[in-house]
Amino acid sequence: MADNFLEYHREAYEKRKAQWLKKQKRRSVLATMQKAKELNEDENETLRYENEN
Repeated sequence: MADNFLEYHREAYEKRKAQWLKKQKRRSVLATMQKAKELNEDENETLRYENEN
């Protein structure tokens, strides 16, 4: 392999890395939003149950 392989391919690597990191961040945000929604639904069910009794 050429000695300059890394230098030639670094730009493409950095682009792929940035896209990957962006996707990971989005997944993290979506997972957090989903957990918050589930907790809110559970809390609403608990309150509804307590109000019935």
